[in-house]
Amino acid sequence: MTNFVNKCVMASLLTFTSLLSFNAVASGNIDSGKALMKKYNCAACHGEDYNSPLDSSYPKLAGQHADYLKHALLTYKRGGAAVNGRSNAIMGAQVKPLSDKDIADISAYLGSLKGSLVVRK
Repeated sequence: MTNFVNKCVMASLLTFTSLLSFNAVASGNIDSGKALMKKYNCAACHGEDYNSPLDSSYPKLAGQHADYLKHALLTYKRGGAAVNGRSNAIMGAQVKPLSDKDIADISAYLGSLKGSLVVRK
């Protein structure tokens, strides 16, 4: 019986640590995201602080939920012809070379920034 309990404990620990490492990868790397934002010159449209877009039709990115940003970038990557895609020539070209890891990193970085998007009660 002790052998069975030991195996169950080990299996639980392995499952738990696997989930932790998956979440770390899924959440993205903030420093890598910051470097990618500079590399692709996202500030040219969204503002240096990513909270002051140059045109009111461009979204504020700073402080957005990382999951939302990740979803938005993936839909731009799919393009307008896809079922769940978005059509925008500039954003489509910007995200085309990005890997899923790049998108997670960018989303984590933008989500970590202080933004002016707030919910007021």
